[in-house]
Amino acid sequence: MLKVHSIETFGTHEGPGIRLVVFLQGCNFNCAYCHNPDTIPATKGKEMKISKIINLLEEQKPYFIEGDFKNGGGLTVSGGEPGIQLSELQKLLKATKRRGFHIAMDTNASFTSTAYKKLLDLTDLVIIDLKHFDETHHLKLTGKSNKNVLASIKYRNDSKKPFWIRFVLVPGWTDQEEYLEKMGKYLKKFKYLERLEILPYHTLGIHKYKELRLDYRLKDVKIPSVKQINKVKNIFGKYLKTVIVR
Repeated sequence: MLKVHSIETFGTHEGPGIRLVVFLQGCNFNCAYCHNPDTIPATKGKEMKISKIINLLEEQKPYFIEGDFKNGGGLTVSGGEPGIQLSELQKLLKATKRRGFHIAMDTNASFTSTAYKKLLDLTDLVIIDLKHFDETHHLKLTGKSNKNVLASIKYRNDSKKPFWIRFVLVPGWTDQEEYLEKMGKYLKKFKYLERLEILPYHTLGIHKYKELRLDYRLKDVKIPSVKQINKVKNIFGKYLKTVIVR
């Protein structure tokens, strides 16, 4: 059984093609800009059998690119943080792989255990959320170090399997030019990095903090302007072939 927050059918932003996206409950980060704070507590969510998720995949199968799941649609596991539920998630991914579906995982990549690495090995595509390249700023932003994240990026590249990087642009928090340059230079050396996605900060989740009676640390932060977004895109573009603004 997996603890599931929600499921999105016909997702188009969580990997290639049309996808069944399973958002798992629980996260070990506490990101200041998190727009789904209700996914953080591991005790919440609803339990779901792996067989039910597989059935949903089979039902959606006709809408994936026919005959070519490698480059078409498939399953994406997201969160919360999928790495929280290692054992059960491994069972789901193995069952999915046996049926020939493409597997993607959106993760903060903050784990170094053998079990987590096996999880990475089961995926066709890993989408790694790199919150900040500088450790001090990463700690301030998430409450955790980024050392394991950087180690996971290296592990994935060494495995010779494709991965994407996602980066949330938050004015005053993640847009320091010095670290954007360092991040671009660092990522440039990874052959199997296919793209970097810039996700501009938004305020759509603020109402959830009020509903949950939680303090929102970025209440005075404004969404980035087109000029600010283009500046960051151009910095990354100096080092990486494919930079996309989502």
